[in-house]
Amino acid sequence: MSDLRCGFVAIVGAPSAGKSTLLNRLLGEKVAIVASKPQTTRHRILGVLTEPQGQLIFWDTPGLHQSERLLNREMLSRAQSALAEGDVILWVVDGLKRGPDHRVAQAMVHQEVQKRKPVIVAINKVDKLTKGGRALLAPLSHELDPGSAGKVIEISAKTGLGIYALKNELYRRLPPQNNLYPPETLTDQPLRTMAAEMIREAVFRLTSQEIPYATAVTVDEFKEPSDHRGYGISATIHVEKTNQKKMVIGQGGQMLKNIGQTARINLEKFLGEKVFLSLFVRVTKDWSKNIREIKEFGYGD
Repeated sequence: MSDLRCGFVAIVGAPSAGKSTLLNRLLGEKVAIVASKPQTTRHRILGVLTEPQGQLIFWDTPGLHQSERLLNREMLSRAQSALAEGDVILWVVDGLKRGPDHRVAQAMVHQEVQKRKPVIVAINKVDKLTKGGRALLAPLSHELDPGSAGKVIEISAKTGLGIYALKNELYRRLPPQNNLYPPETLTDQPLRTMAAEMIREAVFRLTSQEIPYATAVTVDEFKEPSDHRGYGISATIHVEKTNQKKMVIGQGGQMLKNIGQTARINLEKFLGEKVFLSLFVRVTKDWSKNIREIKEFGYGD
């Protein structure tokens, strides 16, 4: 039997609980995009942490919620698959607020608990809790069968509080087996996909109203560095309506320029090379309601 512990950890929770921020904190690298708006994550992102005691293989998933929107149902399907397939469930709960989506997440996690699957509840954002706010934390220890839930841990994905204890609890519940990935592996996301996601993150951060949720990004050209030049990336930002295109471009093209600059800086940090980025905006009418377009953009199963 191996002395190492290795397995898959499904990071789940309601939208805006801090799942992607937690994944980036655990890995010490940015592999998942982060924004203050809910439902930022659309993919089931794999991140690999290799340490002397073994390997934690994380799936960061879209937020668990109810929606009739076709795109959201496809995203939810990916999260449910991770719940069913993970060796351990890491349920991330917003320590500052609860809402209908929290109850949706609780119900879905509880279904897996009934199968005796190990669950760790990570109460996030405790660095911002007031004394009165701590009253919200008490009920959580009783929401799941304690024998299955294992432990409730208070953390802050932003500051790193409780992360060491969280990792130890995860290792304890993983099966003893050799590592499944080479030690240098960080994620299974292709560089083209990472580039598209970082561009979409810039759109999320810099635009408002309905624009972020109507946006998809495709990478049309991805050239590796050669002759001491950096990456050459050409991408298209897809929106659903003509007025959305105008908003993404902005007056005199200023908004698109800001999006490109923000994305380029993040890409250069991630790739460690100069990036030459060209962005275009295209109206792909009602793409989020079209299963063919959803799959073409990589958001469907």
